Amino acid sequence: MGRQLKGLLYFFIMDLRYSLMIFWTILLGILVISLAFAYFLTGVEGDTNFVFFLNVPMYVYAGILGYLTVRDFVPFSIKMGATRKNMFIAIGIFIFLISVFKSLLGAVVQELVEAFNAFAGIDIFTFLHFAHLLENNWYTRMLIDTAMIFFFFMVMLLIRLLLHRFGLLGAGSVLGVLAVLLLLAVARGWIFDFFRELFAAFEIVIFYQVFGIGLILYLISFIFIKRIEVK
Repeated sequence: MGRQLKGLLYFFIMDLRYSLMIFWTILLGILVISLAFAYFLTGVEGDTNFVFFLNVPMYVYAGILGYLTVRDFVPFSIKMGATRKNMFIAIGIFIFLISVFKSLLGAVVQELVEAFNAFAGIDIFTFLHFAHLLENNWYTRMLIDTAMIFFFFMVMLLIRLLLHRFGLLGAGSVLGVLAVLLLLAVARGWIFDFFRELFAAFEIVIFYQVFGIGLILYLISFIFIKRIEVK
């Protein structure tokens, strides 16, 4: 079991490294270009401000990765003789490590850029993050990003498992029911009351709960993984 688990983790990491390199190259390239514009526009009269979301692309990438895990990694692992249990454990370890790694890298990049901005006198460039509503430091940002990356990965992983197990019609029916419930919540005003109360008492514990929801989705995914078939 241990050797197979290590093999799966090695396969996941090696298969993903080029994708990670491309993602960070593009993201850092956009960041550098934005910083260059901010540097040359610093001191120019006007209300010019640059706002950069470093965390949002990481969340989107996590969702895409969750979808591709079921489409690419799982079928190949089964063909190579991996057990469903080992796959389930490997996926959990893999995405947790990726979540921590990406959130740590994001925190380091932001700290370095903010230090550079202070040195260069760039005062029109700002990072936006959920941590601004709490305590904006590197470990708070890292905790939030880890929870959100893990959550988005698990959401898309479960959606792709539904598609794989029940097809477009079955998965569409499940998502349709959820959409109807969401519309009902909007119509009754429940969703607005929820977010109003959420932001009125916005605390770091919310992201512990988000991570907990991600863990629940991860456990639910085992129901589908243990029955998954290669098509």
